[in-house]
Amino acid sequence: MTAKSVNAANPDNTVNPDNTVNCDVVILGSGLAGSTLAAVLARAGLSVVLVDAASHPRFAVGESTIPPLMAWLKLLAVRYQVPEINALTSVDKSTEQIGTSFGVKRHFGFMLHRPGQEPDPRESNQYVIPDMLTSASHLFRQDCDYYMFQVAAQYGVQTRQNWRARDVDLDDDGVTVVGHSGEVLRGRYLVDASGFRSPLAEKLDLREQPARFKHHSRSMFTHMVGVRPFDDVSWHPADQRPKARWHEGTMHHLFERGWFWIIPFDNYGPSRNRLCSVGVTLDERLYPKNPDLTPEQEFYSLLEQYPAVARQFEGAAKAREWVSTDRLQYSSRQTVGPRWCLMSHAAGFIDPLYSRGLCNTFELLNSLAWRLIAACRDDDFSAERFEFVEKLEQGLLDYNDDLVNCSFISFSHFRLWDAVFRVWGLITTPNTMRITTALGHYNLHDRDESYLLKLEDSPYTGMFWPDSPHLQKILDVMVEVCEKYEIGELSGDEAADRLFSTVAASPVTTPFGWDDPAKRFIYPGPRDMIKYLRWAATSDVPELRTLGRETVRGMVSSALKRKKFL
Repeated sequence: MTAKSVNAANPDNTVNPDNTVNCDVVILGSGLAGSTLAAVLARAGLSVVLVDAASHPRFAVGESTIPPLMAWLKLLAVRYQVPEINALTSVDKSTEQIGTSFGVKRHFGFMLHRPGQEPDPRESNQYVIPDMLTSASHLFRQDCDYYMFQVAAQYGVQTRQNWRARDVDLDDDGVTVVGHSGEVLRGRYLVDASGFRSPLAEKLDLREQPARFKHHSRSMFTHMVGVRPFDDVSWHPADQRPKARWHEGTMHHLFERGWFWIIPFDNYGPSRNRLCSVGVTLDERLYPKNPDLTPEQEFYSLLEQYPAVARQFEGAAKAREWVSTDRLQYSSRQTVGPRWCLMSHAAGFIDPLYSRGLCNTFELLNSLAWRLIAACRDDDFSAERFEFVEKLEQGLLDYNDDLVNCSFISFSHFRLWDAVFRVWGLITTPNTMRITTALGHYNLHDRDESYLLKLEDSPYTGMFWPDSPHLQKILDVMVEVCEKYEIGELSGDEAADRLFSTVAASPVTTPFGWDDPAKRFIYPGPRDMIKYLRWAATSDVPELRTLGRETVRGMVSSALKRKKFL
């Protein structure tokens, strides 16, 4: 694609005599989202200025990836012809192309804890990501963010670091951003990817007060050295441990209305990174901040209640200062408007549980980028063109709010948590497959955009598998029973029984063991995936049958195409 630039009189984007730089798109925030979007737009021929109040390299949270995120990254790399994005799609590629600072994520691990007690090994769960599906990793954000920032610059994006936006002004023809130095940026469109302290959200008074979300949590976090693997400090017998070591994935230590995370970067052979990302999120209504304690003191006072977790931190030391937040959740009444978009974390945030932040970000980036490229080409920035972006962004936040809120409610009762875990787990495979299959057909059919546009043509926009009314039914039951348990209308066992029954009876529950309470550790291997594809392709459920058949067809076509060129 080639976009028409408003800067034709100044093709090098140099500063004009009146101290104004003209461009197609101004992006506030050069984190992973802003830098990747800038690279995509510049690769398509747009003139882009990318600014940030801080500078690289720098600390960032959002370090644990999930399979659908990897699928979106692969799609972005191909659709927008920015192959450098592929460096983020596996720990092997990140290590080869960026550096030896990344960790592996073989699984999602969960262990329930109670104050003053050793955890019961029967109150744990683990989901190992099928190799046949995709992979995941622990992203060392200061390195991968800086990498994508450099990629953006290599594609011709003008960059500004330590550049603070002093004022933002919108009009019918574009946007004007004034920097602290007096430099003026004039663009046809503004994307604010700066996060919570969004200048645009503040300027337009977009924040909902209070946030509309049901979930409540605050957080404390840092990077540490010397954090011990949970496998080394757990007193559980070998026959009650999962097949995959806890240290090989993201560890979630659950407790009532909260959870600790352990994200190691040293669990991959070539890694030379000794750091471990650690933190805790907890309901601020149940655990209000203690003003007499520093964040580090508060973290350790909480840690003392959970002896098995505390053993992981014996001899550990912080490698950067602790950060302590107030309530994490914030929302915006509007995320897209005339010539502007609040992108992802500038629009709202739920909680790091399930690591959905980056996945939501890049799904949104995919839908925004092609519309923005076309708008610049056509000089048509009509609101109708971007309506879906708003719908998607708000939907992603609202569905995630339901899932995380139900999870926090369930942490006080293992059987109910176990049922919620299964709802989350059965989503992952179809969510990843629909993206991967669309990309496969796009490649096989000479970059036919219709296959990618189908990803946006779904009845439940923002849901993890947005094509399935059966999944919507499961989610509805999950929300109902968890909220009734929260207010005492159902006991924990009654709520769990009903949710387990709903999962077991659903025709879209994958045959991996999600419907079997006795199977707490889920390890889908190649045979399981083949069984799943056969089951899906012959299902009576239209959206499942289509997904299964399209995946099989894509795999066969790809194999034949490879054979043709051998």
